[in-house]
Amino acid sequence: MAAEGQREKALAWAAAATGGALAAAGVYWAGKKALDYYVPYQYHYRPGTVSGWLAHQLDDYSQRRRSRRPVRVYMDGCFDMMHYGHANALRQAKALGDVLVVGLIPDREILRCKGPPVLNERERYLLVDAVKWVDEVLQDVPYDLSPQFVEELFTKHKIDYIIHGDDPCLLPDGTDAYAHAKKLGRFKMIKRTEGVSTTDIVGRMLTCTRVNPHMNKAQDNVHPLTRSFSRGGRAESSTPVPAANSSSNTSSIDEAAVVASSPSVSRDMRVGVSRFLPTSRRLVQFSEGKFAPEGATIVYIDGAFDVFHVGHVEILELAKQQGDFLLVGLHTDEDVEARRGPHTPIMNVHERALSVLACKYVDEVIIGAPSMIVDDLLRTFNISLVVRGSITETRGTDSDDARYALPRQRGIFRQLASPSKVVTASIIQRIVDNRAAFEARNAKKVASEQAYYTNSKDYVKEV
Repeated sequence: MAAEGQREKALAWAAAATGGALAAAGVYWAGKKALDYYVPYQYHYRPGTVSGWLAHQLDDYSQRRRSRRPVRVYMDGCFDMMHYGHANALRQAKALGDVLVVGLIPDREILRCKGPPVLNERERYLLVDAVKWVDEVLQDVPYDLSPQFVEELFTKHKIDYIIHGDDPCLLPDGTDAYAHAKKLGRFKMIKRTEGVSTTDIVGRMLTCTRVNPHMNKAQDNVHPLTRSFSRGGRAESSTPVPAANSSSNTSSIDEAAVVASSPSVSRDMRVGVSRFLPTSRRLVQFSEGKFAPEGATIVYIDGAFDVFHVGHVEILELAKQQGDFLLVGLHTDEDVEARRGPHTPIMNVHERALSVLACKYVDEVIIGAPSMIVDDLLRTFNISLVVRGSITETRGTDSDDARYALPRQRGIFRQLASPSKVVTASIIQRIVDNRAAFEARNAKKVASEQAYYTNSKDYVKEV
């Protein structure tokens, strides 16, 4: 009887303890809810209190831990025809960690799996490395994200998470390329950027290279390299893609070509309707809100910067070296069209602005800058030096001399030797030279992208 009484007593104490713990938890929960509801968050942890001290210690510990062992995230890709969609994906990936490591797929892998790339490996590397959110670039990574390579990322390169967009990515056997990382809980998804893709840009270029007999007069003041494309001619490419597939005849005219080239059709209809929807939030995400420090040498360079390429990156890097703060002026679509012809620009001014803002050498961008360098522009932005590359789309024309007359007169103009000979026109020529291959690749990709927009697109919160 005594043993039974002792057991009942122990059970009673256990029940009382459990009940007390539950009651305390209930009181804490109710108090926390009341605190969250009635007291503004900024007053929860007041300086000088125990809770404030504890919050400060935890924050210090978190900062020390992140500095000793930063969260490393990984994103791979071809990054061919680098555009603001790529840059936005990299921006989101960086927001999910401390160090962003980018895997660059080599030319041979792209050729094996997708067809010839427009840009070569060196150009794609320079473009990715110039994005301000990228910390490291791994070259020669496989196209297929096999479990073995995933393990190598986790062990050798100390990657914590693998990042990819919400659009599907399948291996040749039809399986999910990121299945292994997902299984291990080491995968994070970001939102795909709407309105742009390499396929879309290549398609715009293929459209603008159709024969347009109506453009000849309008093209008289355009550089010969650019002018030749609208007439079905061929210009020399500085670094052409190997012609593994012969191109179709660019001088043939069909009904689509006539519609594409007709001056009575709007520019957007000729080059394809863009799905890009510019927002103020997107510009804020790409801009860092930098201000030139007092007494800084503010360097100004302007232009179209259409279809951002390695030539742009290298001249911007050189321009930044001329002073303390690099300001880039982007000309309006109308100014670019008047100077280069009715088929330009390939990218509209908001698309071009995002591409330039993503470059780590750029501090600020003027969207819709005047094509003529005037006194008001120089005074408003306190410009110390105006620079220009020696290789441009419209070099050697009278209009170029007039554009820079004022800074030349004041002795604040400097022409820089362009490190690269690549211009937008030479990029277009590569596509023209391999038209058949790119059109076949685009047809397949466009079908899959259309299926995504029609059947699979869903809301994913952007980071």
